[in-house]
Formats: sequence, structure tokens, C-alpha cells
Amino acid sequence: MCLDNKQTTAVIFNIQRFSVFDGPGVRTAVFFKGCNLRCRWCHNPESYEKRPQLAFDKQKCIGCGSCVENCPGGCLLPDPGRGLVYDRRNCRDCGSCTRGCYARALSRIGYEITAEELLEELLEELPYYRESGGGVTFSGGECMLQLDFLEEVLRRLKEKGIHTAVDTAGNVPFEDFERILPYTDLFLYDMKAFHEEVHRKLTGVSNERIKDNLVRLAQAGKDIRIRIPVVEELNASELPFMKRFLWDNGIRDIELLAYHRMGVGKGDLLLEPIVQESFRELGAEEMEEYNSSSDRAAHLLRG
Repeated sequence: MCLDNKQTTAVIFNIQRFSVFDGPGVRTAVFFKGCNLRCRWCHNPESYEKRPQLAFDKQKCIGCGSCVENCPGGCLLPDPGRGLVYDRRNCRDCGSCTRGCYARALSRIGYEITAEELLEELLEELPYYRESGGGVTFSGGECMLQLDFLEEVLRRLKEKGIHTAVDTAGNVPFEDFERILPYTDLFLYDMKAFHEEVHRKLTGVSNERIKDNLVRLAQAGKDIRIRIPVVEELNASELPFMKRFLWDNGIRDIELLAYHRMGVGKGDLLLEPIVQESFRELGAEEMEEYNSSSDRAAHLLRG
């Protein structure tokens, strides 16, 4: 689908340059707002909602009241205990409150950007992509929930010969994948659990479509790297089953990612706070042991 005649836009919350963890070479990673999973360990809870959101760091607030005065909808009120009370019913997402915050205690997470604006930023790094064999990775949130925009930017990048990667949890119709297959070099595909009942407890959704999409991507011959966040208390026992499933479908590029607690503090900063659970962080030696032991257990599952 050619969208050149439209002013295609998306809501994103970060552009991370010089990333070396999201595909080959030096990359730019674009993080989209909006997600249709609710993982209990999420490290980007600010990406749950597609719309821009307000974050407030009480430690930075100097109590000047500028944000309250500058809000045209009267959505902010001072509060001695919490610092601010936020009523988003009349919020226009205009950003006036954050622009008037001298101490930068109040910030706006997420902003609308056009395909042309994003492409202009991404192409600034073209020499680094070419020198390192890198490119652009689209992540989130779930970048595939803003598909028209994603398809357009992917297509334009491929016209420039730039390597592209899509980081996805796979919880979308396969028809959405078919639209971007011609323009995507690598899928960074997240897996959380193998058994459906476990996946529902951890993310709030079934994984039947996620597994089916992965099998179909593998059958299409796409380059796939599986990334599995390891949360000892929640999904460590699922690792052998996930690996056996992946091996049986010809997928061997599997990366285990250690859980970290970054999302806990980020969720607390939102003026519509998200309560995130905290789990034990695993060290490098423990992760290596989980990788080895899950390999051994996965071999035993055959037959």
C-alpha cells in the first residue's frame, strides 16, 4: 500500500541512536506508544497507552505552580502530599503544562510525528548504518499497532537500502505481517511463555496467535531472532518448552534477556501511575545456567 499522498503519523516516545542491542551493527531504535499486552515485568510501562501521557518527578518540583497556571483545561491541581493531582477528562494533550515547568519536574511522554519527519531524522545516521552494517529497528510498545505508518517508513528505508528490523510480541493478525514482510530484514520476536494458561497469567492475553504467527514467519523464510525475558519467579520453568517449540520449527537464534527493575520506577512517575511488580534480578552466571539447563531439558522433551 503506497501512502505517499497521505500525511501518515504515529505516536512515539523515544528515538534511541547508536543502539547496538537491537539488531546488527549501529542502529537507531524507534519506540512506539501503545501495546496490547500487559506483561507483569514490563520495562516500558509508559508505552501501554498510545496517547501521550504526563510524568511527574516530585523530587524535582519547586512548587512554583506554573504548570497549574498554564493548563487551559484546569486538569492540574496542587496537592501537599503528592505534589500534583491530575484529572485528564479535560486534558487536550497540548503540552502547555510541561513547557511551563521551569524545574522540568513535569514531562510529556509520547508525541506525534509524521513519516517524513521521522525519515529525515533516521537518514541523518545513514553513514553509521553503512559503515557498521546497521540500520533501523522499530520497537515499543508494539510498533505493529500503528501499521500504516510502520509500513510506509519501512518501505521508504528499504528504497534507500537500509537494513530494517521489527521488534514485536506478535499479537496481531498475520495479514499485518504480510504487509511488512517485503520491507523487513529481521524480526526480533518476543516470547514470554509456551503454555497458554501461563501466558495469560503473565501478559493478560492468549499466545495462540503469537505462536501461530511465529511458525508462519519461519515457514516464509524470514530472519528471526527470538528474545525471551527471563523472570525467575514467573517463566523460568517455561524455557525448555519454548526452546523445544522453537527448535522444532527450525528457529535457533534465541536470546535470553535478564529481567531488570527499570519499569517499576517509570510506572510510578506517570500521573496515571501503573503499579509494576518487582522481581529478583538475575546475574550473568545465573542466566548462563538457565540457558544451559533449559537446553538440556528441551532435548529431553523430544519424544
